[in-house]
Amino acid sequence: MTLRLHDSRTQSIRDFVPLDANKVGMYVCGPTVQGAPHVGHLRSALVYDQLRRWLMAKGQEVILVRNVTDIDDKVLANAQATQEHWWALAYRYELEFSAAYSALNILPPTYEPRATASIPEMLKLIDRLIASGYAYQAEDGSANVYFNARDWQEYGSLTNQRIDDMEPTDPDEARGKRDSYDFALWKAHKPTEPESAAWDSAFGLGRPGWHIECSAMATKYLGSNFDIHGGGLDLRFPHHENELAQSSAAGDKFANYWLHNGLVNVSGQKMSKSLGNSIFAADLLAAAEPAVVRYYLGSAHYRSVLDYHDGVLEEAQAALNRVRGFIAKATAVAPQTQLPDNIMSALPQDFVAAMDNDLAIPEALAVLHSTVREGNSALAANQRDELVPKLTQVQAMLTVLGLELAPAQSAANQVLADLVGALLAERSQARANKDFARSDQIRDLLKSASISIEDNADHTNWSID
Repeated sequence: MTLRLHDSRTQSIRDFVPLDANKVGMYVCGPTVQGAPHVGHLRSALVYDQLRRWLMAKGQEVILVRNVTDIDDKVLANAQATQEHWWALAYRYELEFSAAYSALNILPPTYEPRATASIPEMLKLIDRLIASGYAYQAEDGSANVYFNARDWQEYGSLTNQRIDDMEPTDPDEARGKRDSYDFALWKAHKPTEPESAAWDSAFGLGRPGWHIECSAMATKYLGSNFDIHGGGLDLRFPHHENELAQSSAAGDKFANYWLHNGLVNVSGQKMSKSLGNSIFAADLLAAAEPAVVRYYLGSAHYRSVLDYHDGVLEEAQAALNRVRGFIAKATAVAPQTQLPDNIMSALPQDFVAAMDNDLAIPEALAVLHSTVREGNSALAANQRDELVPKLTQVQAMLTVLGLELAPAQSAANQVLADLVGALLAERSQARANKDFARSDQIRDLLKSASISIEDNADHTNWSID
């Protein structure tokens, strides 16, 4: 089957054809490390982890670049407010992001460049833009350098806008601009900013504009033409529009596909700092185990709005418990079940079709849960030959989704299965001896531990309630 993805630039579902049949280059806009990570950051990183894992399952090597914007107006402002060095604040929050990504089993990127490590590449790109006539140094004699947006005829092509219909830049930031729609490539150093936040250039002391950072880092690690550029929907304009404009104006083909994940609402409202309704990563990871958080964040289609409200983590926990309960019981019956080297051969065709259809995770999860139900039916009927393929399919789907049980969890499930199995064996013997008081006592003990049992003609099934 061919993977099909929604390309934001063409506003259409397209067959995904990589430049190299065996290798995919993907650039994902990472965090601006000005503050603690919130649920929106986690969702975006998880979406592209799901895509990356699916491409890997299909046999492709994925070179994923996710940047860290460690120099920015807000980084400097927040550092001043907390009386920290800006680079110390940026690194502190970078570690928080890395820890949250790791907790959610998000694979580390192939490369994770910091913006401050690619200043030479940014300056070279600015030089190319000036030479081509699409950038200019500010007319007020400052070190500011701007991209001439109106002269680039394709400006607005990513978001399907005419330049005169766009929001112009705040006039307070228009120092030496020719047009209010022009955007900064290089920002002159301000006396109120620390000297450590400035680099020397042919234009004078300053630091890069936000948009030039990603264009330079993407092409530095993936080349002038690569497969996928991803990020949150909130980055589509102006960030990605400006990236595409400056990269194309410099002569780079840049990304062949543009993907954007939907945003996160809180109880139906847009999550924002001004509303005070931000849900931070630390809050989520304190409220539920990481696998449950990952299940919740990855349960909606990546292009849809994800709503956070009371009960969503409990729903995710219940769904994951049903899967884990099946695995615990099934592995007790078939402990030697292993995944094949080619994981695609173990996946149900409906699951593959869902994933290939623009990464339709809700449909893929529906296949996962229907397979669990079929596996439980095989357990109830004591049909081992039917059970083993279902167990293999469930484990393969969990692996592709990044929800595979960690070794400690697998060991814990095995211990639980052994303990419950021993109690059920004792209960079976008690019933044979007509010791119904002991039989009921064991049933009630298991019930108090949220374990329900179901007696069949020749065996007893159990599950976590």
